[in-house]
Amino acid sequence: MSTERRRPARGFTLPEAILAIVVIGIGLAGLMLAFGMASRNSADPVLRKQMLAIAQELLEEIQLKPYAAAANAAPAGCARDTYNDIADYNGYSSTGICSVDGVVIPALASYNVTASVAAGTLAGVAAARRITVTVSHQGETLSLVGWRTDFASP
Repeated sequence: MSTERRRPARGFTLPEAILAIVVIGIGLAGLMLAFGMASRNSADPVLRKQMLAIAQELLEEIQLKPYAAAANAAPAGCARDTYNDIADYNGYSSTGICSVDGVVIPALASYNVTASVAAGTLAGVAAARRITVTVSHQGETLSLVGWRTDFASP
């Protein structure tokens, strides 16, 4: 009798190798699908930031105007250069973004902006107005809300 032991075989058999290739292929396909979706939506944060910048600019412009209503001339087109108090912005709407003096900014032509100014009470202050600025672009909408009080009144 032989005292030599037989060593177990090492490595993969052909069916095991094929199964490993299939499993790795399916895993890589899923990973590539996830990367594809992430790269396709990678521009969305840029669009959101642009919408936020537009809304912040208009909200700040409105908040810096006087609280008390004053007579003014009607603006032409999307111009806001004749607006001299916050109430003038109520109902403002523009397809495309314009500068204050009504010059259309071609790079922002696909954005829309609206503004509303409504009377309200803020923490017990009756002389307050709620300002809502809404920017939309390709089905996405972003709204900012700010307040302006009549701090000049006694």
